[in-house]
Amino acid sequence: MRHVPFFRWVLTAGFTLFACSVGLYAIEADTEPPASRQIDLAVVHEKADGSCRVRWSDPYAGKTREGPYHCDAGRSDLLKAPHYGDARGYGWASGFMFTEGPDRGDLDDVEADPEEDLSTSDALLVVGVLLIVTGLAGGNLRALPRVLGVEARLVRHAIRLAEAAGRTSEDYARAVDAVRDAGRRGELGTAPDPELARALWVLREAGPEAHAAAANARELADRLRPLLEKAAPAAGLRDGLRAGPAARADAAAAVAELRRLLADAERHGLRERFTQTSVDLLRGQDGDRAALAAGADFERDPEAYRRLLADLAPLEPAARRKPPRDHR
Repeated sequence: MRHVPFFRWVLTAGFTLFACSVGLYAIEADTEPPASRQIDLAVVHEKADGSCRVRWSDPYAGKTREGPYHCDAGRSDLLKAPHYGDARGYGWASGFMFTEGPDRGDLDDVEADPEEDLSTSDALLVVGVLLIVTGLAGGNLRALPRVLGVEARLVRHAIRLAEAAGRTSEDYARAVDAVRDAGRRGELGTAPDPELARALWVLREAGPEAHAAAANARELADRLRPLLEKAAPAAGLRDGLRAGPAARADAAAAVAELRRLLADAERHGLRERFTQTSVDLLRGQDGDRAALAAGADFERDPEAYRRLLADLAPLEPAARRKPPRDHR
């Protein structure tokens, strides 16, 4: 299965956001604030938390303006309405007005600036740090088995495949040995030996694919067993820590070959074929039922049984038959 570098992308995104945040901080530090001057503000309305609405004279627009502002809630009560001596019933506050730039004539509301900063560079910094921590922690935990050479799951899959291949090869060899053993004791005449007919019936039911599957299983098992021995240090964390550098290097090479063999076996469905072949070869375990089926099948096509016996034990029938004696 192809490795997806998820945590690597998370780490990359975190560093990107962190760099953007640092860049914004640098830009803000290098940017000089526009010039401003202190002016008097008439407080039209004020709340206990300092939120207020003020009026001031804008010489650049040539008019009196009104807008929201953050007054100093802790200033003296004498500066607040109705204690302040303003005929209109307004309070008094002091503020700064920009004297240059596109915001000329606007108030510099310093208490509103931190909220704007939190939504830009600070937010990028927090998200970037969280992504960096997640990427480092998750990536290291995920990479730890690979760093130590542990491929326990892959080795387990290879062991199961080797066991399935070994069972198929043994089951087919057992079925062929049963035919040869029965062939030495009986013949396929008009009334065939029941054991011999049953043994041949098992192979006929398994079909010609069983021979090819058994050959593939034997070859694959022979290739997997030495690789599994070399890959033993990769089967678990404890074994990997105990193994030396040379053993870990051999294990890494063996794991690479195992991965290729497993991918090829999965692509061709070998494990399923081995399992089905083993099931087909075990049909003769019910002796009475298999003997009846074999007898009926032999009556339908006796020549097929004789050809199969000749292929599996070509010398056995010839050794049992003696040439007829000439009575002349």
